[in-house]
Amino acid sequence: MNVHSLVSSSSMDKRTQIFAATEQLIATRGLDKVSMHQVATQAQVAAGTIYRYFNDKEDLLRQLSMHLMMQCATHIQQGVKDEPTLKDQFERLWRNTWTMMLQRDHLLLSRDQFDALPRDDQSQTQQEREAFSDLYQVFQEGKRQKRFKPLDDEVLITLGLEPVFCLARKQVRGVITLDSYAIADAIQACWDAISLH
Repeated sequence: MNVHSLVSSSSMDKRTQIFAATEQLIATRGLDKVSMHQVATQAQVAAGTIYRYFNDKEDLLRQLSMHLMMQCATHIQQGVKDEPTLKDQFERLWRNTWTMMLQRDHLLLSRDQFDALPRDDQSQTQQEREAFSDLYQVFQEGKRQKRFKPLDDEVLITLGLEPVFCLARKQVRGVITLDSYAIADAIQACWDAISLH
């Protein structure tokens, strides 16, 4: 490994460390109460170190938003293209989302805080569509095959996958406990919501 790649991976580790610390602070204290000093303390880095990677708090939060989006895209779409049928692909998206949300329950419990992260709307929307291209492909293919309702992509995605977040939040809070049969029923209900009958 050469010196450049050592420096590069070290920088990435520090950046990831800072992202993880910021994410944890937002979840526990709320977006408005997070300071750069707190992030440095939580990340166990010198206060000045953060400014080597981010211009200010807003820049940090904007980049964190993009970082989280890319992580979600990777996890949610994992293995989707390997599934043989449209329904299998939808089920994989649903189950991947469920698993990710249970593993990162702080994102669920503080979702409003994370939804409020600053966005550069036009470019971020384009980047999101590119990052989630496999997901969009499933819903567009469903419409092309006339198996899904002819609704806007965002409406279909919301009807099909947004219930995962609500159910996972209730599971994390102990309001419900979904076993494998209940999860299969929930997936079928979401499929029915977007399917033409």
